[in-house]
Amino acid sequence: MPFKLIFISLCLITSMIQASTTNKKLIYMTSDINIPFWQIMSKGINSTSNSLGYDFEIYSADNSAKQELANTIKAIRNKVAGIIVSPTNSSACVTILKLAKKANIPVVIADIGTDSGEYVSYVSSNNKNGAYNIGKLLAKQMKALSYDKGTVGIIAIPQKRLNGQERTAGFMKALDEEKIKSADIKQLSKWTQEETYNYVKDMIEKYPNLKAIWLQTSNFYKAAINAINDSGKSNEVLLISFDAEPVFLDLIPKGDIIGAAMQQPYLMGQEAVIALDKHLKNEKVAKHIQLPILSISKENIEAELSTIKRNVLGIENK
Repeated sequence: MPFKLIFISLCLITSMIQASTTNKKLIYMTSDINIPFWQIMSKGINSTSNSLGYDFEIYSADNSAKQELANTIKAIRNKVAGIIVSPTNSSACVTILKLAKKANIPVVIADIGTDSGEYVSYVSSNNKNGAYNIGKLLAKQMKALSYDKGTVGIIAIPQKRLNGQERTAGFMKALDEEKIKSADIKQLSKWTQEETYNYVKDMIEKYPNLKAIWLQTSNFYKAAINAINDSGKSNEVLLISFDAEPVFLDLIPKGDIIGAAMQQPYLMGQEAVIALDKHLKNEKVAKHIQLPILSISKENIEAELSTIKRNVLGIENK
C-alpha cells in the first residue's frame, strides 16, 4: 500500500479513536422527570456534569417501560460516554444493563436498583433504615396522643422496586417493635393525585380505627391531606411521608405533616456523576454508595434546614 494511503488510513483510525474517547456526553435516564424527586436529582447530576466538563441530557420514560427501552436504544446509538439510570422498576433495569454492556457503555444506577446485571456503581439511600426511623417517629407521636391502639395505612410505591421493598420492610419493623398494627397497603400504579385521594379516602371509610397514613412518596401529599380533611378526620388521622416537597418546610412545623424521611436526591445525583467520572478515568469506584436519610420533624427541622434546602430540595440556602 502506498505510504500516502497508509498515512491517510492511520489518520482516519486516530480520529475515530479520539471521537470515541472524547465523547463527553452523559445521559440521565429517569422513570418520570415530572416527579420532583427526579427533577432534584437531575439538578445534582447537571451541576456536577458541568463542573467536570461533560455535556448532559435527560431522557424521561414518563413511567412507560416501552419508552424507557426506546431511550436506552437512543443513548446507545448516540454512543454516549455513560448512563445514569433511575429505572421504572428493578426488573426493567436488567434489560437496560444488558443492552448497555453490549454497547460497552458504563452505567451508574441511582436510587431504584436492579434485580441483576453489571453496573459501575449503585448510588442509593438507606431506605430500610430511613423508613424504620420514620416509623419510630410516627409511633412516638401516636403514643403521645394515645393513638397506639389504632392502625396505620400505607400508600406505597410499587413493591417490584427494591427501594419500595426496603421502605416497607423498615417501616413494618418499627411498627412491629412498637406493637402498632398496619391497616392496609395500596400500591401506586397510575401515579395521580386522584389515585392517592381515593386510596386514603377508602382506607378511612373501611378502617374506623385508622389513626395514620404513611405516604412512601411525597408528591401526592395534597391528595392525602384533602382526603383526610374531606373525611372530617383532620384532627384524628396523622400524615407522615417519605421524601419531601418545598412546602414541607411550612407544613411540618405547623403539624399538617408530622414528619418525613428525607432522601438527599441532589447529593445522590452528584455522587452518581463522580462515580461515573472516576470509572471513565480508570479510577477505583465503590460498588455501592449508600447515603443516609434524614428523619425530620418539627423538633429538628430548623437545625437541619441548610442541609434540607441543598441536598433534599435542591434550592439555594438562605
